[in-house]
Amino acid sequence: MTPKQKLVAFKTILIKEVLRFSRIWVQTIVPPVVTTSLYFVIFGSLIGPRIGDMGGFRYMDYIVPGLIMMAVITNSYANVVSSFYGSKFHHHIEEMLVSPLPNYIIVMGFTAGGIARGMSVGMAVTLVSMAFSDLQVHDLTVLVTIVILTSTLFSLAGLINGVFARSFDDISIVPTFVLTPLTYLGGVFYTIQMLPAFWQKVSMANPILYMVDTFRFGFLGVSDIPVALSYLIVGGFILTLYLYALYLMNVGYGIRK
Repeated sequence: MTPKQKLVAFKTILIKEVLRFSRIWVQTIVPPVVTTSLYFVIFGSLIGPRIGDMGGFRYMDYIVPGLIMMAVITNSYANVVSSFYGSKFHHHIEEMLVSPLPNYIIVMGFTAGGIARGMSVGMAVTLVSMAFSDLQVHDLTVLVTIVILTSTLFSLAGLINGVFARSFDDISIVPTFVLTPLTYLGGVFYTIQMLPAFWQKVSMANPILYMVDTFRFGFLGVSDIPVALSYLIVGGFILTLYLYALYLMNVGYGIRK
C-alpha cells in the first residue's frame, strides 16, 4: 500500500470508531460525566470541607485533576476493548486481515478511536468540574501531553484485552479487578505523602499514580513524583504495549483460526 492509501485506511478506522461512540453519546459520554459529578458532590462538596486542605489546596481543587484523569483512563480503555472484541465477534476484523492493510495501521486506528473517546469524555468532565472548582492551569504543555499519552496507553491496553477476550464477560474482568483498584489507589483522592513510608514505596509500583500526579502538576503545579520520571515510565509502557499489540496482531492470536 502507498502512504496515501495507508492514511486513508487509518482515517477510515478512526472515523468508524468516532461515529461508533458519538452516535450513542447518551451511553458513552453522559454516564461518566454524571458519575464524576457525583464524586464532585460527595467527596468535594460534602466530605471535602471536613478533610480540609490537601497538599496546600482545597480538597475539591486537589481531586479534580485525578477525577478527570480517571474518566479518561476508563473510557479510553472501554472504547477499544469493546470495539475490538465486537469486531471479532461479528467477524468485521476478518475483512481488515484479508486486505493489504498493515497490522500497525489497524492498531493505530483502534488506538486513535480510544484516544478520541477518552479526550471527549475528559473535556466534558473538565467543563462540569468548572461548576465545582476554579481550575487554574499551571503548565498547559504538561497537561495536554500527559493526558494524550495516558489515553494512548490505556487504549493499547484495551486492544490487548480485546485480542485475548473470548466472551463479553472477558472484557469486564480487567476493568473490574485490575483497572478500578489501581485507579482508586493511584492518588486520585489523596497525596501519597499521607501514607507510611512502606506504603509509599508500594504505591510507586502503580503506574496510574505517575499519570495522575503529573496531570495534577499541570493544573496545580505540585507533584509527589518528578515529572520527567513520569514521562519516562508512561512512554516505556506505551512502547511495550504497542509492540506487544502489534506482535499479537502479526501472529493472529485469538483472531486467525
